[in-house]
Amino acid sequence: MSKSMQPQILCISFSDIDSDSRVLRQLRLLREAGEVTTVGYGSAPAGVKEHLEIDSSRPSLPQTVPGVLKLALRLHKAVELRSPAEQDALKLLAGRQFDLIVANEARALPLAHAVAAGAPVWGDMHEWAPEERTQVLSWRVLVAPYMTHVCRQYLPTVSAVTTVNHSIADLYKDRFGVPVDVVRNSLPFTQLEPSPMEPGTIRLVHSGGAVPGRNLESLISAVAQLDDRFTLDFYLVEARDGGKYLRALKSLAGGDSRIRFHPPVKPEELARTLNAYDVGVYQLPPATTNQRLALPNKFFDFVQARLALVFGPSIEISQLIRGHDLGWVTDDFDTESLVKTLRELTPEDVQRYKRNAHAAAAMLSSTEDEKTSRTIIDRLLTATS
Repeated sequence: MSKSMQPQILCISFSDIDSDSRVLRQLRLLREAGEVTTVGYGSAPAGVKEHLEIDSSRPSLPQTVPGVLKLALRLHKAVELRSPAEQDALKLLAGRQFDLIVANEARALPLAHAVAAGAPVWGDMHEWAPEERTQVLSWRVLVAPYMTHVCRQYLPTVSAVTTVNHSIADLYKDRFGVPVDVVRNSLPFTQLEPSPMEPGTIRLVHSGGAVPGRNLESLISAVAQLDDRFTLDFYLVEARDGGKYLRALKSLAGGDSRIRFHPPVKPEELARTLNAYDVGVYQLPPATTNQRLALPNKFFDFVQARLALVFGPSIEISQLIRGHDLGWVTDDFDTESLVKTLRELTPEDVQRYKRNAHAAAAMLSSTEDEKTSRTIIDRLLTATS
């Protein structure tokens, strides 16, 4: 334990932390246990002792010719800690000591171990790191083997490993032989009631990142084929493409007055904002292992907002929708299947599923996930005291 009266905790995330829902939920629990320093992109998240900001133009993976060549030649040890973001973080963290290090995603593991100085490391892998973006050829060829190397090198040495669901936890156990706990992307229970429906209208909504590959075009195309009962509202966070994909979606909507784009809202405000709608909708084709096994934030956002759900037939989501009778699972992931499902919605069914979401909201809240996280934090801090 450090000389401070409170444990000193470092949270590493090569993301815009103040917009990263999973990391923000993690930080809330870490702040209960000690003083938290964050290192990552973007502005300081609320309540932390200090935020060490990395310029968003500094990538967390090699992008220079020598760095890419090392990836291509599988010189993975030579790649560790060489990216611009890692180099900046090493300078910002020089001489500091912590009682617990939290590494968010596999790419943060080398840095976490470099600065740990004997402190325990909790690796929150989020999803399946070896196939994070394998739909992109360059990532699949160059980065995927490096992520596998990082997992093989560091996961056996960390003090705790977590991921978003049991299917992905099993992958880590089978591939790397490490015990894994599940911390879902669930939300704290929100005290809400299902909103009443407006006569003659079914209000669809989608929230999340405006990220290519998430098939948001399908939602727009589907609504364009539906009658005037349907509206579609988006609450989207720009990707790190300067808003290019978001502009493309707006162009695809073509000024349709039934399709509206709103500024993103803070994670803690999202459930109450979405509560004004009727059906949370999403179809993510399984182009990667993570997409096939996805259990994303938005599923839990929609439940806490007391919405009926329409999702594609992803494994983990389908089990929960059917198990709690929360809505509809489309036959497949194409636009025609989505249109067919939406056309069959009746106000009575939508209202019933909204009531079922209300009944399941406590069970599908973050209570159990927070208990898992607190147990890990307490165990690791106790080991350093």
